[in-house]
Amino acid sequence: MRNRAVHAARRWVLEAGAIVPGTAEADKFGTFGARSYFSYPPAAVYGHRAIHIGEDTLIGAGSNLIVGYSPDEVDLPARGLVIGDRCVIGAMATLTAHESITIGDDVWFGRNVFVSDASHGYQDPSTPIGQQLGPKQPVSIGSGSWLGHGAIVLPGAQIGRNVVVGAGSVVRGEIPDHAVIAGVPAKVVRVLEPGVGWLATSGSGDLRPTWTTEEVEAMLAGEIPPLF
Repeated sequence: MRNRAVHAARRWVLEAGAIVPGTAEADKFGTFGARSYFSYPPAAVYGHRAIHIGEDTLIGAGSNLIVGYSPDEVDLPARGLVIGDRCVIGAMATLTAHESITIGDDVWFGRNVFVSDASHGYQDPSTPIGQQLGPKQPVSIGSGSWLGHGAIVLPGAQIGRNVVVGAGSVVRGEIPDHAVIAGVPAKVVRVLEPGVGWLATSGSGDLRPTWTTEEVEAMLAGEIPPLF
């Protein structure tokens, strides 16, 4: 009896505490799109008015959405953190913006993904590193991309559309559309050759076919033989 009551209470708290359109917490955001859902409990969230969330987007519990260096900062960019439509931001993500982080539509994150557009300097040897602010470098993540568990996206990264980022990768620089990247630092390990397939960049000649969503569904259903 007590076990059921505890779990029922927990479910009630999680549902009641979620940030959804029409709640007082959602109204603090610059934009909080229709049917979007920020799971309870969030972690640190501040700079609300500079955060814009599209429609049908899910943000996992324990996530940090931050614009600025402190909760009482007044001078914020109008669109410091922009998350598109139909995104899934996995639990315990940290998105910390000081100038601009832009995430396109249909972007999915695994858990514990970290994205920031600024870091710390270290040039002054007499000042603690944490007190030296580094340059602000905008970050963008193209629509349709997938970032695996624990990926880290560094200031200045420009990730193209439909990019796969391997789990635990550290991303910097410009990443082209339709690439698979992995490693520390992340490197392109596979690219899309139109009309040919997904080609490994190692020079091994390893080639994987392209499949449509319909073909994958048909293979899983046993309606057509495997295409590999």
